Amino acid sequence: MHKAIILLGLVWGLPAMAAPECAGDREIRSAHIMRVENNGVLVMSDGRALKLEGIRLPSGAQDHAPQALADAARSELDDLAKGRELDAHAVWPKEDRYDRVRGQIFTEDGKWLQLELLRKGLARVEISPDRGECYRELYAAEAEARRAGLGIWANTAYATRQPDGIKSDVGTFQVVVGRVTSAAESDGKVYLNFGQDVRRDFTVVINQGDIKTFKFMGVDPLNYGGRLVRVRGVVQTLNGPAIAIGNPKQIELLQ
Repeated sequence: MHKAIILLGLVWGLPAMAAPECAGDREIRSAHIMRVENNGVLVMSDGRALKLEGIRLPSGAQDHAPQALADAARSELDDLAKGRELDAHAVWPKEDRYDRVRGQIFTEDGKWLQLELLRKGLARVEISPDRGECYRELYAAEAEARRAGLGIWANTAYATRQPDGIKSDVGTFQVVVGRVTSAAESDGKVYLNFGQDVRRDFTVVINQGDIKTFKFMGVDPLNYGGRLVRVRGVVQTLNGPAIAIGNPKQIELLQ
């Protein structure tokens, strides 16, 4: 009995799991979360707000998907965050245009909110053009839920798209897997083409300013030709359907 009590005391005395180095420095310590907004923003008791960087929650009609999935994600986030004390870690740029802190968020007992949601299939990874911390960990957690068909991944609205089946998805955020048939630079932009008809087939676009980001990170986007990739973003219309990216961490190389 005495040994059991001593062991429990040791366990209770252990510090919570440290945040991974990729998350950056701790920007906010023990933030008390007063409420969770419908868009997933966490509002602290002092009025400041936290944005969960690196993920995108399901949003019902906006995703052409059932509202129940968005409600499940919101409920899970409520359970993880509302009324709790959370730590926010951030890298530069640390705030968005609404002055919300963009962070990787952790509970006092070491739970990583982004990974908790991703592993349950209640979010997708959305790497920002100007950030990319912990992208490996985020992608791995999403892949775990996708393989198991959990949460949103059991619904066709969130199924991974093929390049030739995305024309009806304009205006929505999609995850697309396909082979880049060619990569070309024109008018200062790089186009990754996923078909022979460059005016109608799916294209990934890298704008002129973002090409510098790729090359600064040691990536030449013209080298994507022939590669099997997974890419994600809001589908736009540019001749045919297109997704614009600004960061090489927004492309997963599958070969």
